This record gives sequence, C-alpha cells and structure tokens, in this order.
Amino acid sequence: MDNKSNNKKIRRIKGIVVSDKMNKTIVVKVESYKTHPKYLKKFKSTSKYKVHDPENKHKTGDVVEFVQCRPISKDKRFVILY
Repeated sequence: MDNKSNNKKIRRIKGIVVSDKMNKTIVVKVESYKTHPKYLKKFKSTSKYKVHDPENKHKTGDVVEFVQCRPISKDKRFVILY
C-alpha cells in the first residue's frame, strides 16, 4: 500500500545546564546567533529547554546534547543523549 518512511533528520542540540533542581528534569540554555533581517547585524539569542534526564546524572554547568522526542509532560519535549 502506501508506505510512508520517516526520513527526517534528527536535530541534535547542544547547550549548558542552568538548573537541575527538578526530579528527572534539567533546564538547558542554548545560545545561537541570528542576523537582523533589515540591518544584517548579528546578535545573540538564547533559548531554554526542559530536558528529560531519567538518572539525574547531569549537574549545573555541564555541556549536554539532546534531541526532540514525544511529549513527556506539559513542557518537556526533549530527551538527553548518552
């Protein structure tokens, strides 16, 4: 029949842990540089993601890599890579 294959590229995101106070959850800050559409000046943009950490292994200041997954809770849509 109609076989749909998921050939999506998995986006790996790298960031720094800024909070590990929740159980099995860490907050990761990701910095990126964007270009202003009119003035073409580059500026720094930061985003925070809640990431599932099942073993509570990572602490504040660690550099971690994570990927998107199914929704785990209201805000958690990412899981840590090991």
